[in-house]
Amino acid sequence: MSTPLAEPPSSNGNAALAALAEEAAACRRCPLYRDATQTVFGEGPATAAIMMVGEQPGDQEDHAGRPFVGPAGKVLDRALAEAGIDRGAVYVTNAVKHFKHEQRGKRRIHQKPNAGEIQQCRWWLDRELAVVEPALVVALGATAAKALMGRTMVLSREHGRPVSFADGRRGIATIHPSAVLRMRDDTSREAAFADLVDDLRQASALLR
Repeated sequence: MSTPLAEPPSSNGNAALAALAEEAAACRRCPLYRDATQTVFGEGPATAAIMMVGEQPGDQEDHAGRPFVGPAGKVLDRALAEAGIDRGAVYVTNAVKHFKHEQRGKRRIHQKPNAGEIQQCRWWLDRELAVVEPALVVALGATAAKALMGRTMVLSREHGRPVSFADGRRGIATIHPSAVLRMRDDTSREAAFADLVDDLRQASALLR
């Protein structure tokens, strides 16, 4: 059974998020907008108890205009289901709202955003946090963890542990779902996925 994580819908909060998304669509705070298809803003209920923050949209997210709808999103969906968390009750977003990539032939290869790009986009993340006011923030991956914590987190050692992020919010850090996909063999992928599920279960338990 899925754990209910959102309160009844808030029309004011949802309207505020919609207004922010519309404003972010014209964002020129850093150069990443030049090569991206569009801004990919967060998605989910304004009353979500959990906000999940990833690194940046990927290729499919850039085309769809929605976060976590590509291969990594499918891994996240499966992990959330196994952890007993309803994705529809979670607010999902990214530390950076544009897809940073390098064009190689017909392929667009993901590139990690730099500190300046993350800092410029923190303006939007802070506003999402202010509207949603989540009880718990889950950092998905090292980039999101650093953006929220203000320092590098060693996820191999610190994942799954309750933390206080730089703004004082309660949180937890775990691997990014894409890290599961990058594992070299089935055994490694299964172990990484199990760690992700365990961390999400821990996140859910922290709300009880």
